[in-house]
Amino acid sequence: SEDVLSKDAGECAICLEELQQGDTIARLPCLCIYHKGQVFLGMHIKFQKVVFIGCIDEWFEVNRSCPEHPSD
Repeated sequence: SEDVLSKDAGECAICLEELQQGDTIARLPCLCIYHKGQVFLGMHIKFQKVVFIGCIDEWFEVNRSCPEHPSD
């Protein structure tokens, strides 16, 4: 389910960026949380573009289980 994080919660296991208060997250049935939607990773100077990652949305395009609990 989609939710907004109410307090900082450590590192996202997919993008390795911090899960910060106010981030939009996906909470899986196993209660693991990941960034939902696009997360800003920074500017790529060489290619002059903003770099984003989709975290759990991109993960579920090719996987059907939690990244941390693949057997669930």
